[in-house]
Amino acid sequence: MAIDALSHLTDPQHCGTLVLKVGSALLVDGRGEPRKEWLEALVSEIASLRGSGQRIVVVSSGAIALGASRLKLDKGGRASLSDAQAAASVGQIALSGLWSELLEAEGLAAAQMLVTLGDLEERRRYLNASSTLTRLLEAGVVPVVNENDSVATEEIRFGDNDRLAARVAQAAGADAVVLLSDVDGLMDRDPAQDGAVLVPVINGVTDEVRAMATKGSASGLGSGGMVSKLQAAEIAERAGIALAIINGKHAKPLSRAVDQNLGTLFVPTRSDDARRSWLGGRIAPSGTLTVDEGCIAALAKGASLLAAGIIKVKGTFERGELVSILDSDGCAIAQGLSEYSAENCRKICGKRQTEQEDILGHAPRSAVVHRDQMVML
Repeated sequence: MAIDALSHLTDPQHCGTLVLKVGSALLVDGRGEPRKEWLEALVSEIASLRGSGQRIVVVSSGAIALGASRLKLDKGGRASLSDAQAAASVGQIALSGLWSELLEAEGLAAAQMLVTLGDLEERRRYLNASSTLTRLLEAGVVPVVNENDSVATEEIRFGDNDRLAARVAQAAGADAVVLLSDVDGLMDRDPAQDGAVLVPVINGVTDEVRAMATKGSASGLGSGGMVSKLQAAEIAERAGIALAIINGKHAKPLSRAVDQNLGTLFVPTRSDDARRSWLGGRIAPSGTLTVDEGCIAALAKGASLLAAGIIKVKGTFERGELVSILDSDGCAIAQGLSEYSAENCRKICGKRQTEQEDILGHAPRSAVVHRDQMVML
């Protein structure tokens, strides 16, 4: 059953599996201590949803903030990469213990899953994570997922738990994602501006919708902002997963959002198959291929990407690695797995198939990115 209203998020008939993302600014107060009373109320909501038959996955931030307080680090533990990694190492123990304690008080078992970008970007590891999540949910456990910030670096990390939540939702086969925010939802302009109005429902993320987003996180504790939430909505949308942004600052935020119908619901307008939704959700391409207008038109009709349509190659990648396909303005229109290394792509870009064999010294492949290994964005 389609999810097209906020009330469907807490209805097991519409939403069998729900991913709930909790940010640092909601979980940790200004002194670096857990907001335990607020968390207890949220966990009681989770228990109620579990009691009604819904499966729940929690994506929880807060490890760096909790660890920084214990280590007395400047800037919330984000002054340097080494500070963030050290804070995460200390804080993750506290965070997992906190969730375990609160869920156990409601008669629920918690499981901790720490993931890195590669765990969800590389296909085999993604399937392993998916299998683990599926088995935990079958067993009635509440998985609590976080990025493994103790080993992640700037080059190999999600950077925010909004997009992580959307990727976890794909892996868990979830029906919806709820992002708890510090605002009621997406406003039609900067919330600080007079006349800003909440947008209740969005059918597909467009350029007009992206223009409504403002960057940054007001609390200084988190790493996301409205831009990252829209990126998460796009990832979810490709897998046919609904996503909602609601205000998490209040006690029992899920009940409040549903009872008052207050939030922004992104209704998916497409539902790619499992492999394409995984491809479309990947966020770390190894390079880019800029293509001409004729190529763009062909791709829109379902064609594979041929070398003749490529006008520029950037990055260093090998065969089988993810590449982003751009138009002449630098906007991503598709992404997929390259059949050639970057070096060979540069050799044959702009060349027709009859010319490629002489350049490569062997018969060329049918495409640079085959349509079966590509998803339009």
